[in-house]
Amino acid sequence: MRSILTIFVLSLLVISAVPAVLADSVGGEVNPDIGTEDFEPLVWLCGERVVLDGAEEPGRVSDDGDWMMERLNNYAFEGEQIHWLTLVMDKNGIDKILDVYGSIGSSQGGGDIEVNCQRIGWQGDDAFDACNARILEEQVEWDHTLMDFYSCTLTVETADSMYGEYWITVEAEDYDGLMGYMDEYEYWFLNPIIALSIDGALEFEDVRPGASAYSSTLLVGNDADAGSGVMLDMFISGTDFYDSSSSGAMCPDTNQLQLWGPGPDGQFHTEDDTGFFYFATHGAYSSFDDAEFDVVDGDRDCNTDGESYCNIEYGIGFNDPDPFYDNTEILQAMPQGPYWVANTLSPGSEMALTFRLDLPEPCNGDFDTGSIYFWGEAI
Repeated sequence: MRSILTIFVLSLLVISAVPAVLADSVGGEVNPDIGTEDFEPLVWLCGERVVLDGAEEPGRVSDDGDWMMERLNNYAFEGEQIHWLTLVMDKNGIDKILDVYGSIGSSQGGGDIEVNCQRIGWQGDDAFDACNARILEEQVEWDHTLMDFYSCTLTVETADSMYGEYWITVEAEDYDGLMGYMDEYEYWFLNPIIALSIDGALEFEDVRPGASAYSSTLLVGNDADAGSGVMLDMFISGTDFYDSSSSGAMCPDTNQLQLWGPGPDGQFHTEDDTGFFYFATHGAYSSFDDAEFDVVDGDRDCNTDGESYCNIEYGIGFNDPDPFYDNTEILQAMPQGPYWVANTLSPGSEMALTFRLDLPEPCNGDFDTGSIYFWGEAI
């Protein structure tokens, strides 16, 4: 009886287990947590970067809006412009870019917004290739949903708002506040003060009529802001001279001492020309090396005698009355492009000038009213 009961119990266990095997299947769920990278915008310079002249003071070569081929150092003045073509990318989508702008600041890594850049669309294969767009070792391919071209033009403002040394670049900001910067930061001195220093006095005392007298040597220097790198192209001009007192002056036939007058025979460009002349030295060059080039009236003269003193052209303002270029440079030597390299001064450098007065005969009076001007144009 006991063995039968045991078998019966086992059978019940087997039978009771069968329904669990035959029931419908059940399942569970997993909730993934996916975080998308907040991609920092990337900015690439795409080859086209140019500095343009302003309308305030066109130079010897460039006019308003022209490429400033003569600007070699890192300074810029009011109205001049710096232009960049850039490519901006955001893998979260180009429409997630909030702003692209040119900035200036005292350090790299973010500055004040100065100009907004314009989104201009696809600029062609050559422009895209010039960007050399890479993310580490990945060569970036064009995708209009992720990137676009921006044109940025920064115009230098007045010295009231832009004076001194600045880091300048193009920045991009997205809607999350993430920033990207163009790697090619630029360092500029904006609106530097330009000035000339004149060390010495131009005095002639007791000059005998019909004779020549020499002044002490003057130093004319570039006194622009230190660190600005401003290169000055140098010029000289002058006026006639008069006797401020009523002394009955006459030199030789009126109360006027000419800046440059003809000799007794009435002809210019002779050893007997009268008036003021100068001899300049700057580095390895002097008036002995002067090219005597004059495209205005042909009057430039530095070699009528063995001393090679140069005459001084008339002028009371820069380019007034005639253009000063290739006419009134202090020293025309060592040509390079449109400039005479020996005629340019870097900050702190100087030219030495000695003046000679060839006084007409007869001559009477003390001529103390009139001017000789020195001019420096930033190039």
